[in-house]
Amino acid sequence: MISKKYRFHSRGGVRYVYKHGETLRTSKMSLTFTENTRGFTRIAVVVSKKVEKSAVKRNRIRRRIYEALRLNFDLIPKKTDYIFVVFSEDILTMPFNELEKLLGSLVQESKVCYNKSNG
Repeated sequence: MISKKYRFHSRGGVRYVYKHGETLRTSKMSLTFTENTRGFTRIAVVVSKKVEKSAVKRNRIRRRIYEALRLNFDLIPKKTDYIFVVFSEDILTMPFNELEKLLGSLVQESKVCYNKSNG
């Protein structure tokens, strides 16, 4: 699990990212991201009841994503807010290395998009 410091603590920060951020979509999840002024990365994972009715399974999906991000945290750009929104219950049974690749490709693509828009 990612340290509390690197997670969102209020809905205001999440709203700001949704309003001002850019979004990348895949068939299984989307990533909304924007630069922040805090000096460190913040991450949120959203899993709707539409994806999985069971809270236990939704929390397991969330924990798997947080763990994959924690293991690769040094590869994530700093001073950026990320919100991962899960669309597919396949994340629950997906092999962990595939999940890491999916998350890594989204983060890599966000770097490219961010540099294009600001640069």
